[in-house]
Amino acid sequence: MTPLSENPFTLGVASGDPLPDSVVLWTRLAPRPHEPGNGLPAEGGIAVQWELSEDEAFRRVVRSGTATAPAADGHTVHLDLCGLEPGRGYWYRFRAERWISPVGRTRTAPRADAAVAAARFGLISCQQYDEGYYTALGHLAREDLDAVFFVGDYIYENAIDARAGARNYTEPLPEFYNHWTHTLEDYRQRYALYKTDAELQAAHAAHPWYVTWDDHEVENNYAGDVSQHDDPVDRFRARRAAAYRAYWENMPLRTPQRPAGPDLRLYRRFAYGRLAQFDLLDTRQYRSDQAYGDGWHTPGPESQDPARTITGDAQERWLLDGFRASTATWNVVAQQVCFSQRKETPGDSSRVSMDTWDGYPASRARVLAGAERAGIRNLLVLTGDDHTHCAYEVKKDFDDPDSATLGVEFLGTSVSSGFDGQARPEDWETARAANPHLKYYDARRGYVVVTLDPERVRGDFRTLSGVTTPGAPISTAASFVSEAGAPGLREA
Repeated sequence: MTPLSENPFTLGVASGDPLPDSVVLWTRLAPRPHEPGNGLPAEGGIAVQWELSEDEAFRRVVRSGTATAPAADGHTVHLDLCGLEPGRGYWYRFRAERWISPVGRTRTAPRADAAVAAARFGLISCQQYDEGYYTALGHLAREDLDAVFFVGDYIYENAIDARAGARNYTEPLPEFYNHWTHTLEDYRQRYALYKTDAELQAAHAAHPWYVTWDDHEVENNYAGDVSQHDDPVDRFRARRAAAYRAYWENMPLRTPQRPAGPDLRLYRRFAYGRLAQFDLLDTRQYRSDQAYGDGWHTPGPESQDPARTITGDAQERWLLDGFRASTATWNVVAQQVCFSQRKETPGDSSRVSMDTWDGYPASRARVLAGAERAGIRNLLVLTGDDHTHCAYEVKKDFDDPDSATLGVEFLGTSVSSGFDGQARPEDWETARAANPHLKYYDARRGYVVVTLDPERVRGDFRTLSGVTTPGAPISTAASFVSEAGAPGLREA
């Protein structure tokens, strides 16, 4: 076949990392999305035209041009479009030969000195393809949002059978997916599978995304150069390099995030007018190995060693320097794993997860002390990973319920990971008793809508009845508010 005898825009379009004068536009050509190589030549590149418009009908096209989708980048386009107007919406589309892509909608950030009256963001994570449908993303696409934070586990590395697990397809998936991901081709095809989902495409097309990863984009619970199964470091770094390359190729990220082998600087900072500063963290690439062999353990000398880090020294300094320089009303830290203390049972000897910030308490203490020294009065942590909805008050001393509250954490549940879930998991009462700073806990699937204004932050916890069958309605299970200058949570 000729290169584009079939529709190449089977994986949709996306935008991300909005600045006041720029946004990244993305697409990937894949006329045969379920085949390695996607039915395209292994060398060279394909010309892709693009248009940016002030209206959805493309009557007022303000910019246009041609980019190349190189075979070396998996036939992806990363267009860093500069010279745009701040704080306004645009529509965009691509064309390759006779084929035209779906239309995407994006939005630039406000000027750094702008007084922003209010802004709304989605918080999502953890979308294991074979554990449920992306119903939540279909609803997210219809929300009125300025942007979306995706905080990890965009793909999972596990084998996927012909019926796609809980999706129970009658039309079987290709056998290629039924093995764990290790090579660049494996990871490229895993993104292709996920991105064929219409509801994921709709959520990308509707809003610009700020993305960061967690573990499953490479391997469950890896820590720096240490794999879950203690593979030889050189072998694991080769796998990490493949995974990082495929991640960059398939996300709306700029050239500075392009990886160099097994290294990719993903932590980065954005201003959203005078309203907010966003610090997106990477708590996987630089962390110390989990204490006590990972899992849930009682804290001890190994986990409490002050030399241990979840961010790495350079990223920690960058974060604390950013706190000191910030003049924003809200300092928003978007990151992967539970930041607040979460004990398994009441009492001093309770176990905690060694994979979360509880396994790195010295790191957490340094971050909170740095925020306090910098005079950060409105700290908001956005988190995923846990497949539950949680609302936490971030305490100066988590073991003292009367300790000062330094901020709040909204931990959003998964899109699909964990199957349908339940409103009150088995440990609901125990977790609430063990963690008085935990104000809300729900294990259904869904997402969070976060609304910021100069006076308060509001988190609306959206939930679904289930994801193992498509089409479930969305509802708001709970809403919590924290007032600016007086951190703490109350029901809205």
